[in-house]
Amino acid sequence: MHKVTLSVIIISTQVLNLYSKDDYFDLGNKRELFIDKHLIEKLEGVEMRLSTPIPSGAVHKFDKPWEGPFSGYSTVIKDNDNYFLYYRGLPNAGMDGTNDETSCVITSIDGINWVRPNISKYLINKYPENNIILANSAPVTHNFSPFLDTRIGVDKNHRFKALGGNETSGLIAYTSHDGLDWKKLHNKPVFTKGIFDSQNVSFWSQHEQCYICYFRTWTKGGYNGYRTVSRTTSKDFINWTAPIKMTFGDTPTEHLYTNQTHPYYRAPHIYIGIAARFMPGRKILTPNEAKKLGVSPKYFNDCSDVVLLSSRGGNSYQRNFMESFLRPAIGLENWVSRSNYPALNIVQTSEQEMSFYVNQNYAQLSSNLHRYRLRIDGISSLYSGYEGGEIITKPFVFEGSELSMNYSTSAAGGIRVEILDSAGAVHQGYSINECIEAIGNYIDGRIKWRDHENVKQLAGKSIKLRILLRDANLYSFYIN
Repeated sequence: MHKVTLSVIIISTQVLNLYSKDDYFDLGNKRELFIDKHLIEKLEGVEMRLSTPIPSGAVHKFDKPWEGPFSGYSTVIKDNDNYFLYYRGLPNAGMDGTNDETSCVITSIDGINWVRPNISKYLINKYPENNIILANSAPVTHNFSPFLDTRIGVDKNHRFKALGGNETSGLIAYTSHDGLDWKKLHNKPVFTKGIFDSQNVSFWSQHEQCYICYFRTWTKGGYNGYRTVSRTTSKDFINWTAPIKMTFGDTPTEHLYTNQTHPYYRAPHIYIGIAARFMPGRKILTPNEAKKLGVSPKYFNDCSDVVLLSSRGGNSYQRNFMESFLRPAIGLENWVSRSNYPALNIVQTSEQEMSFYVNQNYAQLSSNLHRYRLRIDGISSLYSGYEGGEIITKPFVFEGSELSMNYSTSAAGGIRVEILDSAGAVHQGYSINECIEAIGNYIDGRIKWRDHENVKQLAGKSIKLRILLRDANLYSFYIN
């Protein structure tokens, strides 16, 4: 067999943590993304690289009279083969928290082409055919934020849950059996210890075995300081723990208008936040430019973009990437206040791709929802150029037998994997030279060695992976 050897030139060395041979992570059979440094011990000639989402056009225009320029606080949910995208309808500026606001939904069977379902349950005298799912329920309709409850054994009549409200009302809980017909779960607010002047998101955490709500607070209390995030947990969605402020590591404090934290659907122990970073007073448009675009006069004095947060539970976020995940698009219409706010959740929209959705052209008649796509698991990656590089993981134990990786290489590039014990010695038959070089572009590509097609004999043992990359991106790995 012809052997191809990857040359490795050490560009930089980053020793992230040192472990004794008895320390290890219990990986089980969970998929690992390279979105944080949780499993990385050493990088040489390899960098963590944020992906660039691909714009795919507007999927919905807020052009009905009950929607309008100030529609926002969107949420997308994939329920088997059905997609739901919820949002606030608000035609008039300055009417936040009033009955001018409605909660609306559009639906899809592919996440790409969307229609307004004819709900026509509310405001039918004014709008005989509409897609409004909640009205005359201020201030819940200001920031109504649903989720699909994935808890094992959940009552089928309460498969969908939601929170909405403000500081005055507290957060009010709703449930639904189908995502369209919503009713109050409890007559009183279920949580009151926050400001809530944003989209307050919740979900069932398989990882932590509780409901979690990430909600708006301010760094100095009240409405003072920076817009930030706190969290609370619950076992029953009615009784919630005392709030705890989220930490962001050793990173600069920034205004986070929405956090959009949710379990990543292929690795629910990892929470992804595609957050709106707000830059108050950072003005791009002149008054004349704003007037020409038809921007509401109070909504061109700031700008926003999208940044990436991640968490593995508890009250800590990781911000491994301070740069923008999604920059405002070309055109002054996207450099206005409260534009570029992403919808909650990332959903799969094909066998190779997943999508998220972003409010654009805020406070303008052209206000719309835009879709962006990524390869599956392709939020970020470990990348090495033509000269090559190396990753060594921290020790872990696993369940399963087949090592699968999500990767992309050039025609000249490739990936080889060596399996070490926790002390760094090579397991027999799993050396770099015995690994069959992985070349190509795969969502789930099998890694094999000349005499071993799987890693079953190493299950339950503490191991490290030594991965050589050359002109390649590695997005995730999974032992199933």
